[in-house]
Amino acid sequence: MRSRRMQKQSTLKEATSCVGIGLHSGGKVTLTLKPAPADSGIVFVRLDQNGLRIPATARHLSHINHATCLAREGVRVETVEHLLAAFHALGVDNVIVELDGPEVPIMDGSAAPFIYLIHEAGIRSLTAVRSVLKLTSPISVSDGARSVAAYPCDSLRLSYTINFDHPLLRHQEYSAEIDETSFVDEIAPARTFGFLKDVELMRQSGLALGGSLDNAVVLGETGVLNNPLRFPDEFVRHKLLDLLGDLVLLGNPIKAHVVATRAGHELHTKLVESILDTPQSWEFVTEPTPAASAVPAEVAEPA
Repeated sequence: MRSRRMQKQSTLKEATSCVGIGLHSGGKVTLTLKPAPADSGIVFVRLDQNGLRIPATARHLSHINHATCLAREGVRVETVEHLLAAFHALGVDNVIVELDGPEVPIMDGSAAPFIYLIHEAGIRSLTAVRSVLKLTSPISVSDGARSVAAYPCDSLRLSYTINFDHPLLRHQEYSAEIDETSFVDEIAPARTFGFLKDVELMRQSGLALGGSLDNAVVLGETGVLNNPLRFPDEFVRHKLLDLLGDLVLLGNPIKAHVVATRAGHELHTKLVESILDTPQSWEFVTEPTPAASAVPAEVAEPA
């Protein structure tokens, strides 16, 4: 019997860079993506802090304040979720992310620029087999009316519902099975959003210093200040994007149906921690490479 070729881990073909502004810090930052060996995962490197390495895992979660922050030895890297979502959607398992500042650049407020950057670098297969975390029983976390739950599923499906006291956001919901096509076309372009009434308070707290109409959807009392929206339901699609990025902190791709209601980064990451804390509720599996997309693994991996 012919043996099935199992899915392999991947990395980038070559390095690529971009320059942007930190949404909350307001500072200019250069981001460089580089290939990495198998089993190294996604690792942030703060070049301005003697090259300190901060793995993108739940173990290094720091404070959650309008964005997901990682930290190690007192050194932080903030607003990682959009980049992490792009890595997951394109199947990039191992990569070095170099930064010369404390925050991943916000770009246009979506994951679309990072998709372009990864495509520019290219993706190549490694020799190591890819392990997927497959949920076998439900796990949930909640805070009053806010909740996130994960259920067993043979793929990764995300469902999100939001409800705000605003004419445009009283209720939106969106659900999608996550693959490269659905993410690139329907989710990656959705931008982060905020309310004009909250901007001054955030800036007084040292947040949103780099925010502008060029990198966020801003809502006034009655409507959007920087039309047009990219989707009528761009807001909930962006929340789903954030959720996908936070799930990357599991350290492995996941198969589950994750359902979020009025949640945010804090509950997303609490779900990640709950999953990791209940290993009896999941198992690691390997899967065959789809025949149409099978790519021979490279013999040599980058040092």
